[in-house]
Amino acid sequence: MPPREYHFWIYILSSRSRNLYIGITNNLVRRTSTHRENIPETHTAHYEIHRLVYFEYFRYIRSAIAREKSLKHWTANKR
Repeated sequence: MPPREYHFWIYILSSRSRNLYIGITNNLVRRTSTHRENIPETHTAHYEIHRLVYFEYFRYIRSAIAREKSLKHWTANKR
């Protein structure tokens, strides 16, 4: 049996007023579609954050999580 390949993405969404959302997923197309549905009482719906502006691919979840944390820390320091 061949080893299973894993796919993870870190992504950044933005609103017109430049509010950001940073997330991680294993299915980028499905996840961005979910954000565009504007589900009530969610952060992305409240701030109308639905434009995909950046993404990175990772093979290992630990690498993806580490990168997500570094991006969130970086944006917090820029405020």
